[in-house]
Amino acid sequence: MSAILPGADDTIAALATPAGRSALAVVRLSGPNAHEIASRLLDPWRPAPHRAYRASLVDPISGRPIERPVVTVYCGPRSYTGDDLVELSVHGGHVGPARALGALLAAGARVALPGEFTRRAVAAGKLDVLQAEAIGDLIDAESHAMHDAALSQLGGSLSRRVAELREAVLRVEAMIAYDIDFPEEDSGPIDPRRVAEATASVAESLERLLATAAAGEVVRRGARVVLAGAPNVGKSSLFNALVGRERAIVTEYAGTTRDAIEAVVDLGAWPMRLVDTAGLRATADPIEQLGVAMTERTLAEADVVLACGDSGSSLGDAVSAAGRLTAAPVVPVRTKGDLVSNRSEPNGAELVVSAVTGAGLAQLRARLDALVQVRVGDDWRDTPLLTRERHRAAIARGKSEIEAFRDAWSGGDASRAVPVVIAAVHLRAAALALESLIGVIDVDDVLDHVFRTFCVGK
Repeated sequence: MSAILPGADDTIAALATPAGRSALAVVRLSGPNAHEIASRLLDPWRPAPHRAYRASLVDPISGRPIERPVVTVYCGPRSYTGDDLVELSVHGGHVGPARALGALLAAGARVALPGEFTRRAVAAGKLDVLQAEAIGDLIDAESHAMHDAALSQLGGSLSRRVAELREAVLRVEAMIAYDIDFPEEDSGPIDPRRVAEATASVAESLERLLATAAAGEVVRRGARVVLAGAPNVGKSSLFNALVGRERAIVTEYAGTTRDAIEAVVDLGAWPMRLVDTAGLRATADPIEQLGVAMTERTLAEADVVLACGDSGSSLGDAVSAAGRLTAAPVVPVRTKGDLVSNRSEPNGAELVVSAVTGAGLAQLRARLDALVQVRVGDDWRDTPLLTRERHRAAIARGKSEIEAFRDAWSGGDASRAVPVVIAAVHLRAAALALESLIGVIDVDDVLDHVFRTFCVGK
């Protein structure tokens, strides 16, 4: 482990739960001296693994009890990190967990780096890099869809698929090895058609996996749904109704919203990143002008736009303005549907909603789900999702190398311009691209990037 992770011989400790008022807090201790440190601080000390018991935690200097934790002991290599590990479930709050952690540090442990527990698990072979990323995604998930995708990835679905594709590339490499080792044969011991078919199959599989990146982006960040329209037409009220709480300030004065306000919500099958924007109108107010300019930039980045208006004319203006500023689908939404009797009849293309009564919101959610489904397509349903740019880039690189091999390899044609030994370099590069995803090769730089955003207790 030390070759991969500097400081692997240290015993580390950290608070694994958020600081603050709570019923319980968990303090972790892991490393070669974890049991020795715990034995000096816990009364009684019971090293039997995988059994929880109650003990007193004493101050290493005064010997006085400072906590009454529930202790769970794990022995390496049968632990999360692969090392000896002790978890202390102490009373929540600010003081108790801090004193417990301080006692462990005073007894010889050091504070864990962000993600160091999970990085040790990767180094010990407990997880691969994709599964480690999934742990971070589970913690950061803002929607049911992201949580489900991360849970599937933690279970190894994406890792297994990448490993299968890597093996398929290696099989093509093995076929080509015959052509390199036996150049005197006219076509080599392997029928060139088998190589061509295997290469085409790998390229097609990589393309299918790459096609899930759009769905993965939506699952990870939420489809960007921008509410746009003139000031005071009910955008913020609709935003709050969809979010389920008063996230945006609503007043009777035009121009209240000056900035883009975002919230991720589960409205259906897909998470949505709703964005409430400043009203689109000409204004002399320099601050409001900044808000309008931000609205225009936000519209350009939208996946779906809800063009909002409380009358036929304001709705028409919103649809026209949005159409000029975005290439995304524009949904006309007649707001303040509870007052529809006071206005002209809506046309068939409009959705009529009311933030007051909730009328029309279910239909709006269904329309949004359908539009997002069109954007991401159906190819992702039977394939693990690529939810990070690192995943997409590695698969795209592997696909590009497979295609480069196919272009360079001529299948036994004596007139080919590229020798087979050179063409085969692309197969090795494709395998390396896939290996970088699961950590088969030395990927210290990748590991640094993955774990620097983890919370310390993971």
